[in-house]
Amino acid sequence: MLEILGTIVVGFIVGLIARAVKPGNDKLGLIMTTLLGIAGAFLARYAGAAMGWYQQNEPAGWIASVIGAILLLFIYGLVKGGSRSRELR
Repeated sequence: MLEILGTIVVGFIVGLIARAVKPGNDKLGLIMTTLLGIAGAFLARYAGAAMGWYQQNEPAGWIASVIGAILLLFIYGLVKGGSRSRELR
């Protein structure tokens, strides 16, 4: 149970950092920020470990988690932006 809570806290922090680093106005609430951060952290953890770049609990994992969250935030913006442009037509 404590691991899940830790993952949520780390995901929230990673999501906030990703939103601060990525330019543009992302109108996301705290829940969506946390979910994107958690997803970015999981993506980076498994991709980096699978490629042998780093082991779990290394500082590079935090950096990769932020990069993964930024990538997901960018994709989310493209998907949401694409649906808004279709609504305007």
